[in-house]
Amino acid sequence: MIDLTGKRALVTGGSRGIGAAIVRTLAEAGADVAFTYQASADRAEAVAAAIAKVGRRAVAIRADSADPQAIARAVEETVAALGGLDILVNSAAVGHYGPIAELDLDAFQALMDVNVRAPVLFAKAAIPHLGDGGRIVTIGSGLAERVPFPGVTAYAMSKAALTSFTRGLSRELGPRGVTVNLVQPGSTDTESNPADGPAAEGQRSLTSLGRYADPREIANAVAFLASPAASVITGATLTADAGAIA
Repeated sequence: MIDLTGKRALVTGGSRGIGAAIVRTLAEAGADVAFTYQASADRAEAVAAAIAKVGRRAVAIRADSADPQAIARAVEETVAALGGLDILVNSAAVGHYGPIAELDLDAFQALMDVNVRAPVLFAKAAIPHLGDGGRIVTIGSGLAERVPFPGVTAYAMSKAALTSFTRGLSRELGPRGVTVNLVQPGSTDTESNPADGPAAEGQRSLTSLGRYADPREIANAVAFLASPAASVITGATLTADAGAIA
């Protein structure tokens, strides 16, 4: 069983989908958890209430991951509220769909700001607070490894950047005893990509297991990498995609 008792975590984009599952899973493993959200206050309150039910501290922080000042403030508020920081999970992301020939530059910039710049800035703000045994886990995408259909080129590119970020940062923080890893989900049953949606059957057909992941299954992978059990794993990519890139 994964034990995160006494750990203090910050999860970005933690009010819904995979992010919310990560928040709850870390709390159930014993961590106190702060998480950011952009707009859905009701959902954030529900996630915070779920953490309180398992006896852990919860801090919901409204912060736009495209805003560098909001990122720095979110880390500061986490440290102040929880008394420190041991685990950073970069989960917040936005999608972009459509061919490059029709690319909207503003949408592309927003994609890069949230999917690439934000993980870098959250890490930059968190690093001074992470001690020996600290963890940074980033959520990427199986599309970084394989792009089986058109229309997701920009999104896949943004997620592929996280591989180099993870590897490079692991070299920088290794001497401090801080590990840095990447989880790449495949098709996961969320509001943005439901398992009963119009594109679901085609996505299932690409997998070895013939199914979508549940958000909790992705969260379990994150919790493992955040735990002492993964102390020798760093600079690594854990692909949790039901075999889509096998």
